[in-house]
Amino acid sequence: MSERLVIVGMGMAAARLVDELTTRALGRYSIAVIGAEPRRAYNRVLLSSLLAGEVDEKDIELKPASWWRERGVTTVFGRRVERIDREASRVILDDGAYVAYDRLVLATGSDAIRLPLPGADLPGVLTFRDLADIERIRGRMKMGARAVVIGGGLLGLEAAYGLAKAGVQTSVVHLMDRLMERQLDAEAGALLRDAMQARGIGVHLEAQTKAIVGDGKAEAVELGDGTRLPADLVIMSVGVRPQCDLARAAGLDVGRGVVVDDRMTTSDPRIHALGECAQHRGVAYGLVEPAYEQARALAGALAGVASSYEGSVIATNLKVYGVAVFSAGDFAGGAGTQSIVLRDRGLKTYRKLVLSRENGVSRLVGCVLYGDAQDGLWYFELIKSGAPVDAFRDVLAFGRGLSEKQAA
Repeated sequence: MSERLVIVGMGMAAARLVDELTTRALGRYSIAVIGAEPRRAYNRVLLSSLLAGEVDEKDIELKPASWWRERGVTTVFGRRVERIDREASRVILDDGAYVAYDRLVLATGSDAIRLPLPGADLPGVLTFRDLADIERIRGRMKMGARAVVIGGGLLGLEAAYGLAKAGVQTSVVHLMDRLMERQLDAEAGALLRDAMQARGIGVHLEAQTKAIVGDGKAEAVELGDGTRLPADLVIMSVGVRPQCDLARAAGLDVGRGVVVDDRMTTSDPRIHALGECAQHRGVAYGLVEPAYEQARALAGALAGVASSYEGSVIATNLKVYGVAVFSAGDFAGGAGTQSIVLRDRGLKTYRKLVLSRENGVSRLVGCVLYGDAQDGLWYFELIKSGAPVDAFRDVLAFGRGLSEKQAA
């Protein structure tokens, strides 16, 4: 008989795990996927495009109902798992019903962090994390509306993009000295700030949010220097926190996320975790691509194939306000590294490559591309492989075409 595999969470990581596992070992497991949201898995990366009106809700669904049926997967959505009963090998749902398992996978994702500010509970103060958030934001958008996004990281800029494209007067407040400081260096961050301001979006850097003020609803955001930014809508986008409540209550090892080994197994050998809720070798990634790599490794392990996850090299590849941005690896550089920088102020493009040199061999360890990112994935492969670049080091900044021609 098929083993009973229960997956808690119906997000992007869970969908990819089902895809990988049914491709490798269709029929080995009787799979049930349980999601708290009242819909099947969807692409969260496209939420800003949905808010902007560039795509419809149907366009962001990852897999149709027929796809799940064809793979024999039972989907239960709009139901929350309240508890894991490890002794009885079952999960208890919010209505008291239970689902038994032989193996359990936690793919519970993460929660948006809400800053404990004065006024944070006023109507009009929202987060930007899921479809329910999009519906709440849309319900408060109106002609001439003004929005303040707290947080200038990746998610904050996605929220600001969606709002601005939908015609909302938008400002971004960020505590750090540059936007997307985890993905961009100072020069690329400055270029992005200028591009946003040119599109009518206010950017306030090194700005401490003191309070959200208003009488019965959000009306303004007050900064540490006393500045007040009028706001009918305030979006908190200051990061996420792995959702570990189930694991913690069940007595599993939990750090920042649910602690897993290289086979994505928790401290209970029959329970696994992946995606934004998982912590591997001390790191909780909170990004899609590592979750997909984890799903591939876990699917292999569940299929009985020698498989392990050894961590991810992080890359960001996206368009922000129509501007291509790419970064990967150690783009900041440090002791023992060298940087190659190529600028074209007329085209507003910027390229920074960071190299290490050991035993007479140069290797690419990080990069930032702004304005032209067509060679980003090629640079990323060089970073991941650790391949020597000495044969074309002098033309490396000019991209793949010239580099490969010189290396031939």
